[in-house]
Amino acid sequence: MLKADSITDAAARWEAETVAPVLAKAPERANLVTASNVPIERLYTPSEAEAGDYAEKLGFPGQYPFTRGVQPTMYRGRLWTMRQYAGFATADESNRRYRFLLEQGSTGLSVAFDLPTQIGYDSDDPEACGEVGRVGVAIDSLADMEALFDGIPLDKVSTSMTINATSAILLAMYVAVGEKQGVPAAKLTGTLQNDILKEYIARGTYRFPPRPSLRLTSDIFAYCTRHLPKFNTISISGYHIREAGSTAAQEVGFTLADAVCYVETALRAGLAVDDFAPRLAFFFAAHTDLFEEAAKFRAARRLYARIMRERFGAQDPRSWMLRFHTQTGGVTLTAQQPENNVVRVALQALAAVLGGTQSLHTNGKDEALALPTEAAAQLALRTQQIIACESGAASTIDPLGGSYYVEQLTDRIEREAEAYIRAIDERGGMVAAIEQGYPQREIEHSAYAFNREIDEGRRQVVGVNCFTGDAPADVPLFRVDEAATARQVERVRALRASRDDAAVRNSLSEIAAVARAGDNLLPSILTAVKAYATVGEICRVLAGEFGEYCEAFHSA
Repeated sequence: MLKADSITDAAARWEAETVAPVLAKAPERANLVTASNVPIERLYTPSEAEAGDYAEKLGFPGQYPFTRGVQPTMYRGRLWTMRQYAGFATADESNRRYRFLLEQGSTGLSVAFDLPTQIGYDSDDPEACGEVGRVGVAIDSLADMEALFDGIPLDKVSTSMTINATSAILLAMYVAVGEKQGVPAAKLTGTLQNDILKEYIARGTYRFPPRPSLRLTSDIFAYCTRHLPKFNTISISGYHIREAGSTAAQEVGFTLADAVCYVETALRAGLAVDDFAPRLAFFFAAHTDLFEEAAKFRAARRLYARIMRERFGAQDPRSWMLRFHTQTGGVTLTAQQPENNVVRVALQALAAVLGGTQSLHTNGKDEALALPTEAAAQLALRTQQIIACESGAASTIDPLGGSYYVEQLTDRIEREAEAYIRAIDERGGMVAAIEQGYPQREIEHSAYAFNREIDEGRRQVVGVNCFTGDAPADVPLFRVDEAATARQVERVRALRASRDDAAVRNSLSEIAAVARAGDNLLPSILTAVKAYATVGEICRVLAGEFGEYCEAFHSA
């Protein structure tokens, strides 16, 4: 156990060895004081009290085990990326929303794709009927991607793309757009969700079976390691697991078990762990229980650092860092009294900041009813900006660290999450566990129990089962233009009529050959998208080689 004097010595070493090099490159923000003008220290530690096992369990920001943050100065140097998730209708309409968000102070883009794009169907496919442009933007070809980022410099804007089954295709399109802008792939920054496992667990936008899907994931790891060194190759997503009804510990446990599977897949493909692990990123939900959520993020960082160092033998400290994006909880928003959602989102965003997120999306107050209006999206962004500029939460690192309550929550979530990882290992790993229905059942049980508590009044939700009032909601709603579908269908048909069909056929044949040979698919997919092959055409070829996945029913 470290006593107070050894913590003081360790803090001095941290300042000299970890903080000083960072400050030499990027100084902290100026005038970090309280509302009463009291200077705020960089980090608060138990320097005048019994230290306990501080060094082993907490340590210092930017150092193993990263419980207190992955960067030595955290938000004192640079605030989190305010990355608002958006996309609807056609590329042209979504492009206008992106420009608006950037003008309002958003510091990164997050692209929502519609369901046909996510699953790999073109807008004029009968399977896409009724879904084109509804929950995201329709992207059928490189022409759409060019329109989506028209006038948005990809060497200056970081882009996150929520895409999984078709992630290799959309990444290739993004690379091609960068080339057309004169931005080489090596300078592109952003994150590709590319997390197919959670689709089988909680979300459902899969196309191919798990094992060939994992091959596509490892192909992306290998391609980006060589060609896109600044791009995060995956965003391993607990968000959708939590939205499906999991507990906080299940969100961490199942997400890190997915990470274990991805790392093992890449290692089997011949990649070295320290070559790809520094570009792995994560995506979590932030719900309204402020302290549990902040503790969840701290526990996830510590557990992941131990997994990467001890289980996989990673040597590069960057491989131990769990860097994550957060989105406030869509499932927590209520259609009743939607103005209450402004408060919920503010609490959830604060939890993410207190927990040390690297980027953040805040939901609009109206998202239980429709896609957010422009005004709701602006208010959601302003919520982040008020937390950043006025709350003081970003002025010191890990301000909840040392709280008896938060530290016990952190320890409990870590223990429970680790138990879920062991249970999945005992079942043969995450793919086998999914095939057995294990994580799906666990989430279903948690979701049922939670909602039953609300139905029975044992868990209060303001405006739903308490403090309901009588006034009906009168909220202006955003509606996707019904004509957008027709425009998008015409657009993809016109593209097919104008492109070089021979080049498309040759590129699709090459994809089929590479899929059979087992080589990396990214170069052939990039050739196909540059020839303006569509998402649906490429997916049909891959489905012909890989098959299509149909979920089996797993009884409790």
